[in-house]
Amino acid sequence: MTVDYNTLAKTIAALTEGETDTVALMATLACEIHQADDRFDWTGFYRVTAPELLKIGPYQGGHGCLTIPFSRGVCGACARTGQVQLVDDVDAFPGHIACATSTRSEIVLPVSDSSGALIAVLDIDSDQPNAFTTADAEALQAILNDTFCRI
Repeated sequence: MTVDYNTLAKTIAALTEGETDTVALMATLACEIHQADDRFDWTGFYRVTAPELLKIGPYQGGHGCLTIPFSRGVCGACARTGQVQLVDDVDAFPGHIACATSTRSEIVLPVSDSSGALIAVLDIDSDQPNAFTTADAEALQAILNDTFCRI
């Protein structure tokens, strides 16, 4: 199954219309995105809770890491740089944090509020190598921007 991002964006927009609670938005997006594509083995948010620190937020899949410093891993790299991290082979990523041994590839996207402040990162893991493309990154980032621009 390949995700239909146009339908996914419309579904998320309808489900979250008028909602401004960050956790409610993250929970809804984690669920909808996770169910949209078989490539998505773990889908969730890591929230910025202190300077240079991410903590687990709403997610779908097995257990995630509880805390991730900005200085470590793929999620930390995204939080530190504000740039999408598209990793075809997590074993080749220096400092990768293996929260699940089944993860082969990963995409992590920055989540910002209406002022442009980083509030979280969206982390999607796959048990398949080379699972994500720049088209995934662009479509997912657009959904995140549309959803979190209201807070």
